Amino acid sequence: MLLVVKSSPDTPEGQRGFKLAKDMRADLVLVQNAVYFIQERGFEGFNGRVYLLEEDSSLRGLNPKSEIIVKKITYDDLVDLITGDDAVIGMF
Repeated sequence: MLLVVKSSPDTPEGQRGFKLAKDMRADLVLVQNAVYFIQERGFEGFNGRVYLLEEDSSLRGLNPKSEIIVKKITYDDLVDLITGDDAVIGMF
Protein backbone atom coordinates (compact mmCIF):
# COMPACT_ATOMS: atom_id res chain seq x y z
CA MET A 1 0.00 0.00 0.00
CA LEU A 2 1.21 3.50 -0.84
CA LEU A 3 0.14 6.64 1.00
CA VAL A 4 0.85 10.12 -0.41
CA VAL A 5 1.08 13.05 1.99
CA LYS A 6 1.29 16.66 0.79
CA SER A 7 0.53 18.61 4.00
CA SER A 8 3.21 19.85 6.35
CA PRO A 9 3.89 18.14 9.69
CA ASP A 10 2.30 20.98 11.66
CA THR A 11 -1.16 20.44 10.14
CA PRO A 12 -3.83 17.96 11.26
CA GLU A 13 -3.94 16.52 7.73
CA GLY A 14 -0.19 15.90 7.63
CA GLN A 15 -0.18 14.32 11.08
CA ARG A 16 -3.16 12.12 10.17
CA GLY A 17 -1.53 10.96 6.93
CA PHE A 18 1.75 10.12 8.67
CA LYS A 19 -0.02 8.25 11.47
CA LEU A 20 -2.18 6.33 9.00
CA ALA A 21 0.88 5.26 6.97
CA LYS A 22 2.68 4.17 10.15
CA ASP A 23 -0.34 2.28 11.54
CA MET A 24 -1.03 0.55 8.22
CA ARG A 25 2.65 -0.19 7.60
CA ALA A 26 2.28 1.48 4.22
CA ASP A 27 4.97 3.05 2.10
CA LEU A 28 4.93 6.84 2.45
CA VAL A 29 5.49 9.42 -0.28
CA LEU A 30 6.27 12.96 0.89
CA VAL A 31 5.40 15.69 -1.64
CA GLN A 32 4.86 19.46 -1.51
CA ASN A 33 5.07 20.71 2.11
CA ALA A 34 5.15 17.18 3.52
CA VAL A 35 8.87 17.11 2.65
CA TYR A 36 9.35 18.97 5.95
CA PHE A 37 8.71 15.65 7.71
CA ILE A 38 12.37 14.83 7.06
CA GLN A 39 13.32 17.58 9.50
CA GLU A 40 10.43 17.37 11.93
CA ARG A 41 9.89 13.64 12.42
CA GLY A 42 11.89 10.62 13.31
CA PHE A 43 11.05 7.52 11.38
CA GLU A 44 11.82 5.06 14.19
CA GLY A 45 9.26 2.32 14.25
CA PHE A 46 8.10 3.17 10.74
CA ASN A 47 7.97 -0.13 8.85
CA GLY A 48 7.23 1.11 5.35
CA ARG A 49 9.57 2.72 2.89
CA VAL A 50 9.75 6.53 2.79
CA TYR A 51 9.97 8.31 -0.56
CA LEU A 52 10.80 12.00 -0.91
CA LEU A 53 9.95 13.98 -4.03
CA GLU A 54 13.37 15.40 -4.82
CA GLU A 55 12.17 18.50 -6.68
CA ASP A 56 9.89 19.59 -3.81
CA SER A 57 12.70 19.00 -1.33
CA SER A 58 15.21 20.99 -3.39
CA LEU A 59 12.78 23.88 -3.89
CA ARG A 60 12.56 24.17 -0.10
CA GLY A 61 16.31 23.84 0.45
CA LEU A 62 16.03 20.55 2.32
CA ASN A 63 18.29 17.52 2.34
CA PRO A 64 17.49 14.41 4.35
CA LYS A 65 19.78 13.72 7.27
CA SER A 66 22.12 10.82 6.71
CA GLU A 67 20.57 8.74 9.49
CA ILE A 68 17.10 8.94 7.94
CA ILE A 69 16.48 6.28 5.33
CA VAL A 70 14.63 8.09 2.55
CA LYS A 71 14.62 7.33 -1.15
CA LYS A 72 14.59 10.44 -3.32
CA ILE A 73 12.30 10.16 -6.34
CA THR A 74 11.36 12.23 -9.38
CA TYR A 75 7.87 12.97 -10.71
CA ASP A 76 8.31 10.11 -13.20
CA ASP A 77 9.19 7.77 -10.33
CA LEU A 78 6.07 8.95 -8.47
CA VAL A 79 3.86 8.09 -11.43
CA ASP A 80 5.48 4.65 -11.64
CA LEU A 81 4.90 4.08 -7.90
CA ILE A 82 1.24 5.13 -8.09
CA THR A 83 0.43 3.11 -11.18
CA GLY A 84 2.41 0.09 -9.99
CA ASP A 85 0.84 -0.31 -6.56
CA ASP A 86 -2.39 -2.17 -5.88
CA ALA A 87 -3.69 0.38 -3.37
CA VAL A 88 -2.90 4.09 -3.21
CA ILE A 89 -4.23 6.42 -0.54
CA GLY A 90 -3.73 10.17 -0.64
CA MET A 91 -3.50 13.09 -0.46
CA PHE A 92 -3.41 14.21 3.13
